[in-house]
Amino acid sequence: MKGGATKRFRPSAKAVVVADGKLLVTRNRTPADPDPDWYILPGGGQHLGETLDATLVREVREETGVEVIPGPLLWIRELIVALRPDWPFDPGDHVLEFMFAAAYVADHEDGHEEDRYQVGVEWVAVDELADLRFYPSGVVPSLREYMNGGSSGPIYLGDTSLVRPLHSTQFRSCVSRCWSWGVLRSESMLVGFQRT
Repeated sequence: MKGGATKRFRPSAKAVVVADGKLLVTRNRTPADPDPDWYILPGGGQHLGETLDATLVREVREETGVEVIPGPLLWIRELIVALRPDWPFDPGDHVLEFMFAAAYVADHEDGHEEDRYQVGVEWVAVDELADLRFYPSGVVPSLREYMNGGSSGPIYLGDTSLVRPLHSTQFRSCVSRCWSWGVLRSESMLVGFQRT
């Protein structure tokens, strides 16, 4: 499939919510998987006609019951299924994840649309991240740095399990494509694009 047309392009918004030094994550379990549970940032796919910041608020509330206010863009990560021939997914799928800082407002404890494999919601400390089966694992160093008050590093991470972050000209090309597709429209999203 490499080099062919993407059959399904899916932008999604993920939230980096830190409160009292802990990160909000969803805990997930794959049936019949002998490995430990796995963890991801809350968030999900953008609906047609929905801005990414609206996607972020909706998805976090649905999955966790937590109300958030979207902040600046921290990272962009791709998941290119065609580059993983051993995965049991459609090689035409291509996910583009926009990870935003998000301010915690309140926990309404009314999450009602958990993801397929989701079994819980947890707050994890920065020093626990390295011991968890966290996806995408390639973002963990940036998350640790960010949670410790440092820089969040490069914005564009590429396909974190396969390639290193791209140079700034490649990143600008990605931003330009996202803008032309209508994925980026909010002023709050563009704050993160000031970094080089």
